[in-house]
Amino acid sequence: MLFTQRHIGTTDIERISMLKELGYSSMDELIEKTIPSKIRLARGLEFSKTITESKWLANVKRIAHKNKVFKTYIGLGYHDTETPSVILRNVFENPGWYTAYTPYQAEISQGRLEALLNFQTMVSDLTGLPIANASLLDESTAAAEAMIMLYNSRKRAVVKEGVKKFFIDEGTFPQTLAVLKNRAKPLGIDLVIGSILNTNIDNSYFGAFVQYPNLKGEIEDYQKAADQLHEHNGFLVVATDILGLALIKEPSKFGADVVVGTTQRFGVPIGFGGPHAAFFATHEVFKRNIPGRIIGVSKDAKGNPAFRMALQTREQHIKREKATSNICTAQALLAVMASMYAVYHGSKGIQKIASDIAKRAKALKKGLENQGYEVVSENYFDTVAVKIEDKETLKSKAEEAGVNFYYGIENLVLISLNETTKNTHVKAILEVFGKNNFEFSTETGIQLPFKRTSKYLQHPVFNKYHSETEMMRYLKRLENKDLSLVHSMISLGSCTMKLNAASEMIPLSWREFNSIHPFVPINQTEGYLTIINDLKDALKTATGFADVTLQPNSGAQGEYAGLMVIRAYHEDNGESNRNICLIPSSAHGTNPASAIMAGFKVVVVNCDENGNIDLNDLKNKAEENRANLGALMVTYPSTHGVFEEGIIDITDVIHELGGQVYMDGANMNAQVGLTNPATIGADVCHLNLHKTFAIPHGGGGPGLGPIGVAQHLAPFLPSHPVVKTGGFKGIDALAAAPYSSALIAIISLGYCRMLGAEGMKSATQSAILNANYLKNKLENYYPILYAGKNNTVAHEMIVDCRGFKDVGITVTDIAKRLIDFGFHAPTVSFPVVGTMMIEPTESESKEELDRFAEAMITIANEIKEIEKGIYPKDDNPLVNAPHTAQTLIANEWNHAYSREKAAYPNGDSLQNKYWVPVSRIDDAFGDRNLVCTCPSIEEYV
Repeated sequence: MLFTQRHIGTTDIERISMLKELGYSSMDELIEKTIPSKIRLARGLEFSKTITESKWLANVKRIAHKNKVFKTYIGLGYHDTETPSVILRNVFENPGWYTAYTPYQAEISQGRLEALLNFQTMVSDLTGLPIANASLLDESTAAAEAMIMLYNSRKRAVVKEGVKKFFIDEGTFPQTLAVLKNRAKPLGIDLVIGSILNTNIDNSYFGAFVQYPNLKGEIEDYQKAADQLHEHNGFLVVATDILGLALIKEPSKFGADVVVGTTQRFGVPIGFGGPHAAFFATHEVFKRNIPGRIIGVSKDAKGNPAFRMALQTREQHIKREKATSNICTAQALLAVMASMYAVYHGSKGIQKIASDIAKRAKALKKGLENQGYEVVSENYFDTVAVKIEDKETLKSKAEEAGVNFYYGIENLVLISLNETTKNTHVKAILEVFGKNNFEFSTETGIQLPFKRTSKYLQHPVFNKYHSETEMMRYLKRLENKDLSLVHSMISLGSCTMKLNAASEMIPLSWREFNSIHPFVPINQTEGYLTIINDLKDALKTATGFADVTLQPNSGAQGEYAGLMVIRAYHEDNGESNRNICLIPSSAHGTNPASAIMAGFKVVVVNCDENGNIDLNDLKNKAEENRANLGALMVTYPSTHGVFEEGIIDITDVIHELGGQVYMDGANMNAQVGLTNPATIGADVCHLNLHKTFAIPHGGGGPGLGPIGVAQHLAPFLPSHPVVKTGGFKGIDALAAAPYSSALIAIISLGYCRMLGAEGMKSATQSAILNANYLKNKLENYYPILYAGKNNTVAHEMIVDCRGFKDVGITVTDIAKRLIDFGFHAPTVSFPVVGTMMIEPTESESKEELDRFAEAMITIANEIKEIEKGIYPKDDNPLVNAPHTAQTLIANEWNHAYSREKAAYPNGDSLQNKYWVPVSRIDDAFGDRNLVCTCPSIEEYV
């Protein structure tokens, strides 16, 4: 059977039946009524034919073998690690974990919320700072987020004095320096690079950044720098090694205000650069400015402890252009893995791993010195810096031995050891330098004043799951609390929760892919470069664009990248004044947040009564700003779920006035094979590979947000300081690794190869059919807010729930009642407050679509029963939803409806009931009483 038949949930016979129910004789007729004729592709995609799953796995295995897996000691934030098998099998390879969505619906996300709270606790403990977020994209972008947070947190007097200088220590990783440069430029932040130990920090700086240990692996004393900064109202950002903090003094001890880094070496494979979970810790004074998500502890309706995402009002989906960060997707799945690594090993295990590495680094230094080499390392954890005049000879000898070192510093070679380094590996390194003169060391290279004395990971969760049996059961208990695609359809609009096929996922566990460092010589990465180039070709075909970069590691990063490319294009043309970005009022919150980050001024364009961009308003505002018009950001199909008829007229307005068109690719699942961004007049777009191209959402990440560009923008695609990539006029790097989360690019290439051109077109058609099928089922019960001129929708639709307010029912009540039916709610209150946006995707069966429709219709009928007075407004199945087993088996039941009505509203859940672990959560309580580390056991009692 072809993969297309596995991926698309409905059968040929069912699709004919569904079309007939809608009044169409064929799929082509539905598409003709839905997509404007001006933009429909005349020819199909010029792409490879469908291949079977077995053929794909055989092909990708051959590609994997083209990579050369050396023992790599390059470091720079990437280290070999040992992923415990219990975590690999039960988290990384488990669809119960990786197919879940970001935990906006907290009641059905308690498992991963607890795991992410463990992550925050782990980070807080090791850094010594009281508050941490639930992950960021990578260490370099976390560093940039810290700089920008502090820039936006400057005191009024400091802002008034025009303080914009930010000091970066010369010991910073090169990729982080490049990302800091990228993010500083559009905001006008003045970067000063030098030795912070030899600089007097005065009141002209709002902050500084240091690497701890630094690029050379040296552990420096930054107390004086911190004191100087604080004396002048400045702040210190420290990028650190999470494993090193098991042995070295935590940054809070010498005055760090923000601590960032990566948790990659906590059991997460390198994967040629990612994905990995970065961390961000700070003081409580910054709690409303922290980028990304924070998991907090609240209580449910019965007073039981419950977890939720806290302080959401500071995020881009609410604050929009006033947000200080555009972070949406983070790295939740990888944060779960890292937290479970800490849970499994505990403080003693983590300390032992770190200590073994440090002792071997000491033994390596001693061996090199005994051979007559000058080792400049004096106070170090895992990295030894040795002076070498003839690096090329050494490099050649090392590569012959299957070993990689870092050669990027003049006259120095860096050797960073890791968890997988054993005594035999140290002996092999010494042989590369001359001879095996290894002597075991019982000491580390960490000097006494820098040794850690405080305890960490003392909470019981880090001290009770150290056998595989207990760990396996703990992971399963958490998994069972959550609702994911293994349970039912997740119809989140603008999220595209489609199948993440096993054949797409399997290669991620192969050593040939997950053990490659992003900075190894290019001749060791032929397999990866094949994957990357083949995927770029597929994406160019799908978008109609001339070139693609995979560097953005989320959709929001893709938006920022696209806008920075546009900015660079205007600057190259001598038009740096073009800083106005027009954005429709219906746009996703990341759009205006990204525009502000890229140095644009946002001008909002109105939408008309049909939800389309108001062409007259667009023309007026474009004309008003013609001299400075930089870009238009537009989502297509629109966030209202409609293929706007006038899209080419809209893009023409912008081009005629010298602007560029940025298309948000969030809804690309309705375009592939039928139309494309180039055809509608876009110059650049990002693609959410974790939506359209089958990368799983992971409960809030990972994501991958490549951008495609027209030929005139290709020269400006992002570069990288370590690996040559991007355009010849490329903007500075915007992610730590040149291809960001390269490991998961394999998933999307598998999706494209196994579906082929016809399969991808069929997937798009089926997504549109499924949405219109649900629209037809529901429109007699709920108003459908917007539709095209032929009364069709694209791949999603908006159900209006505002009319139920008269009987005391809100869209939230409907969302929570759906949990009792075993469904995750659609997207709530976006893009219109009080509505639900439903996107069923092509992967759902007709049976599942019907089951969801029946649930929604049953809820509509329950609302009618409230209207008739059968149930009181304050005591009915909706306002009390969701219903837990604890509630249902209580001795007393004083409600106006039966227990059976509460738990089994349709009766069809009897065999496969999802039991929600908590009642409705009190959001306000959680924000008023912010707790973002693990509560004591007593608080659960």
